[in-house]
Amino acid sequence: MLIANELAYRNGLRKQALANDAAKSQINTLQASMLGLLALLLSFAFSLALQRFDERNQSVVSEANAIGTTYLRTQLLPVSIREQAQIMLKLYIDLRVEEGQVSLADVEKRDALIKKSSQISDQLWALAMKSVELDKSAVTTGMFVQSLNDTIDAFGKRDAGLQRHVPETVVLLLLITIIITAATIGYASGLTGQRAAFATLALQILISMAVFLTIDLDRPRRGFIQVSQTSMLSLQQAIHATNK
Repeated sequence: MLIANELAYRNGLRKQALANDAAKSQINTLQASMLGLLALLLSFAFSLALQRFDERNQSVVSEANAIGTTYLRTQLLPVSIREQAQIMLKLYIDLRVEEGQVSLADVEKRDALIKKSSQISDQLWALAMKSVELDKSAVTTGMFVQSLNDTIDAFGKRDAGLQRHVPETVVLLLLITIIITAATIGYASGLTGQRAAFATLALQILISMAVFLTIDLDRPRRGFIQVSQTSMLSLQQAIHATNK
């Protein structure tokens, strides 16, 4: 932005003598239009990023609630498989907490943790089917099967939410618009021969901060703003406490 603004400003100074009032009025109108378009794109991108950030936060809470409910309903299972189901759920929550703290850039480690989680969920489902054979009551094993199914769904929803970002095309268009807008402001200042250097710099800093905040919101496991794992950590502590 600084480079585009400076180069356009110097170009405007060179053409200042040739520019009449009509040309200056026209470039000022274009400058206002560019700023309006930039504001629209910024608000659109920020809205998308914030929406996805809220969805990721909610998916963590939903998964924690689903796992917690499933763990409580293990008390309804036949005694012969109750303890095994509780041990497996304990391992499951440990894996989900660990995976929630792994950067998305660490693909190999994250995929390994997801694979282990899927294997345990498959084993839990097999236990649920076994419990149904031992006790076909919808009030006991049926409730466990339902909550386990919600847990599996929550796992998929949370994982899918991590892959949803503001489209790269939108980000690229935003960056291009920022550069062109900075150049337009510089050119307009050059034509008039008057430059509000402090105000221009302040505007560029604010725009940069807004873009940084948008991108930071869109990256859930790195940067300054990250999805809170508090609900999963609290559940992990509660489950471990019951096993002591």
